Amino acid sequence: MLYKLIAFNARFTHSCLALFYVRTALEHNLPDCHPEIIQYTINDPYYPTLRDIGSGEPAALFFSVYIWNSIYIQRLVVDLVGLLPGTPIILGGPQAGALARDLDPEVSRLCTLVEGEIEGIEKLFYQELSDKNLQKKYGCAKMETFKSPYRQDDFSGPLKNRHVYYESSRGCPFGCTYCLSASGKGVRHLPVSQVQAEIKKILACSPKVIRFVDRTFNDLPERALDIWRFLVEHPGETLFHFEMAPDRFTEEMFEFLKHVGPGRFQFELGIQSTNPQTLEAINRKCDLAKLEPNVGKLVSLESIHIHLDLILGLPHDDRESFARSFRDVFRLGPHYIQMGLLKVLPDTPISKEVEAYGLVVCKSPPYEILANRWLHRNELEELFWFGECVERFFNNRFFRSFWNYLRRTDEDIFSFFEALLTLCKEKNFFDLAGTQELMSSLLLELTGGRADKGLVKELLIFDWLRCGHRFLPDHLEQEPLPIHKKKLWKQMPQNWDGIYDYKGRDEFFKQGVFVPFSEELMQEIGLLDEGGTAYLCFLANRENAVFRLNCYLHIPGSILGS
Repeated sequence: MLYKLIAFNARFTHSCLALFYVRTALEHNLPDCHPEIIQYTINDPYYPTLRDIGSGEPAALFFSVYIWNSIYIQRLVVDLVGLLPGTPIILGGPQAGALARDLDPEVSRLCTLVEGEIEGIEKLFYQELSDKNLQKKYGCAKMETFKSPYRQDDFSGPLKNRHVYYESSRGCPFGCTYCLSASGKGVRHLPVSQVQAEIKKILACSPKVIRFVDRTFNDLPERALDIWRFLVEHPGETLFHFEMAPDRFTEEMFEFLKHVGPGRFQFELGIQSTNPQTLEAINRKCDLAKLEPNVGKLVSLESIHIHLDLILGLPHDDRESFARSFRDVFRLGPHYIQMGLLKVLPDTPISKEVEAYGLVVCKSPPYEILANRWLHRNELEELFWFGECVERFFNNRFFRSFWNYLRRTDEDIFSFFEALLTLCKEKNFFDLAGTQELMSSLLLELTGGRADKGLVKELLIFDWLRCGHRFLPDHLEQEPLPIHKKKLWKQMPQNWDGIYDYKGRDEFFKQGVFVPFSEELMQEIGLLDEGGTAYLCFLANRENAVFRLNCYLHIPGSILGS
């Protein structure tokens, strides 16, 4: 019997861990069945996808339902009931219950809902699946132990060129009111020895990314450290992603992380808000006193990508308190700031506070907030576009020294992005391709009336060339770059100790991009010079750090004989 196990991911590189658990359970309980894992994306064309799912006379269809794919799956289920009459359709996943409620009663009657972990489903389910006589709903017991569902051939099959999702624990130590995990109790941790054995098998296939889906990986700091040590002992190019609590780091962890090279770890830290009243209302426990020093230590390593989350539309967060949270987070110096709208999911504690909080929420998944008691709909919309502006301009490698300068000089960064958003709207920026060239021109225009406009322009030039460009766009060019190369060709010696000799001089000038900068710029990027104009040579090789920016070389005045 062919059972199709179907997921719709947000991107092709993503994968659905749940399907692999379902496959393992089916093979164990129905040895003669043939479960086939099929992964689409939510952007795939509808009709070919519908016909592909219906091909091959499947004996049953299993769907993994989440808020981002629920609408697509709902449409499919309605049509599949007509296309494959009598074929069981089984819905599982965190959004499955809400989807079943939203279906037309006649369609819903023909679907089966599985609530909970497939490993804990009652044995009767498999017999009734074989008989095509399924009940409307099956509950699942919570499993204290579980095993990785992957097989070695998965990595050349359904996981090829995809991120590998892995859980070393289930549950969450928090009870945030906006999260489905709030209904669960406690965290179930796999033994470290089991985690090591399972990860070792996965690493043998050299995946590009392993994403630990533990809600809070450093819930038990010593356990997290033990797993990190194991990962680092196995060299390779696999990137490991972890969701972490910012206040649950120990000094031993920081000491260990100093020796982790770039490109191996990335941390997503859930801040949500720095407003104590908001954190209390959503039952999010966080020691805010540890936030700044801990994140500061992580960022200073310059080897781990640090992603900080804020949620827009939480209780008691008005415009001013959200602005404070944004300023607080920017000051920490992360590499990425995510500003996501609150999603009021069905069956979460906050969904029962709609009237008390004055929540106005989209009726369809993903249930984004539209307004609340503290934010008028117009204010919330403005902050949403504010977040889009941050996403475009900040969450990349384009302007790192520019943002560092604003941070160092205590710029009111919320007001800065407000002004930038106003300019973006005037220029219809959000309807255009957000290239570095366009964005740097807007930043130059925005800062054109400032006293430090000269330094700002130099920072934008510096950032442009650090991103590997060999020529400056018109709005940044002051004097054609070939003029400087020609000038330095005449001035620089035939041999420069440690850099080139007379045999390599031609290649040095061929590969390098030479630009003069002011003493002020040199000091801003941490270099000292004898005074006056100094030159930097931007090289083709990249630094071994988070953003992999192009390296550069300071050409001091002394080497020019001046």
